Amino acid sequence: MNFFDTAVRRQRAAEVPGAEGVGVVVETGEGVRGFAPGDRVAWLTITSHGSYAEQIVLPASGVVAVPGTIDDETAAALLLQGLTAHHFTTVSHPVQRGDVTLVHAAAGGVGMLLTQLVKARGGTVIGLVSRPEKVAAAADAGADHVLVSTGAAFVEPVLELTAGAGVHAVFDGAGATTFAASLRVLRTHGTLVFYGPLIGDVPVIALNEVPRSTRITYSVTEDHIRTPEELTARAAATTGKLLLIP
Repeated sequence: MNFFDTAVRRQRAAEVPGAEGVGVVVETGEGVRGFAPGDRVAWLTITSHGSYAEQIVLPASGVVAVPGTIDDETAAALLLQGLTAHHFTTVSHPVQRGDVTLVHAAAGGVGMLLTQLVKARGGTVIGLVSRPEKVAAAADAGADHVLVSTGAAFVEPVLELTAGAGVHAVFDGAGATTFAASLRVLRTHGTLVFYGPLIGDVPVIALNEVPRSTRITYSVTEDHIRTPEELTARAAATTGKLLLIP
């Protein structure tokens, strides 16, 4: 279970919640290739949900094989948040060596995975957490700097850490309360990766208010895994990179 599931439950958006899971194939439909009864698999059902059930019927195109080196708990937890973090760091803002990034909610599920993937690509992470007791979790995930901040309080410390230049990318899942402040800490041509509509109000901005030729993107995970081949390849890349990081 992850935060996305709690939002679905609050909004009563699905009769049976659950966006991802892991289990063993009981039966395959006619024409299914690549899977057989007894195979251990993981899946992602962002729009149809249903993974809280004891049994679930899935399209083979949304299923990936789970290698024996990955336990059930890890496999069940990595797909939604892992593929989200992979999407953000390879497509929304392809992190380059030397990039300085700001990760909101750095002690959360997506935040810790973002931190690991940014570090794996040679970037620097400034992590934001809401309470002092979360600092250790963000630091353990690899954040180079961890700031305790709520609202817009992070602006001056981030600018100070970057000698006034700002960051190359901000990964902001906090909604409208931090949106304007996130734009303020971006350097020229930086990228704001926004993913916060489940957490708070959706921000509204006029195009001519976007500062310093920065880019704003609302990245949807389904666009990252449009085909079974993309799902398999990106899941393999995500688990490989994350499991290789101490």
